[in-house]
Amino acid sequence: MIEVRLHGRGGQGAVTSAELVAIAAINQGKYAQAFPSFGPERRGAPVAAFVRVSDEKIRTREKVYTPDIILVLDPSLPAIIKVTEGLKEDGWAIVNSHKSPDEIRKMLDFGGRIAYVDATKIAMEVLGLPITNTTMLGALVKATGLVDLNYLEEALEHRFGRLAAKNKEALHRAMEETKVLE
Repeated sequence: MIEVRLHGRGGQGAVTSAELVAIAAINQGKYAQAFPSFGPERRGAPVAAFVRVSDEKIRTREKVYTPDIILVLDPSLPAIIKVTEGLKEDGWAIVNSHKSPDEIRKMLDFGGRIAYVDATKIAMEVLGLPITNTTMLGALVKATGLVDLNYLEEALEHRFGRLAAKNKEALHRAMEETKVLE
């Protein structure tokens, strides 16, 4: 089972991203679950969402405490919360950042595998809004291959309808621009 914890801010689409990954995985014939973790926060407050993907039935329903992958949608979050908490030593930290690889490693205090992309820039240029969820899914697919791109695109089409084309464009651009440090 692969466990993912997504970090974002209310309104950035972390919960939607988790749902899209789960739908893509289920449509691939895998088992998956996605769920948020937040209280009475308002738009802009830090939120977390979780995804599990497995070839076997998933029986646990608790939060993800030791993720295989973290996905950080907002570049300011590592300065205020420890996004890598519990991240497995051989896990993936996939972050929205325009910083250098050395700055990212220092900011995350993580020596494992890192993938990064300036998702905010891509989202602004393609979508016209700083909503980085589908952009960061492109980074997730490039770094980990957690779900098949075709199934993820189908999930985007189903979720976003006529807005799917722009979201797919942001996803593909992120796949092209994501840099991987191993």
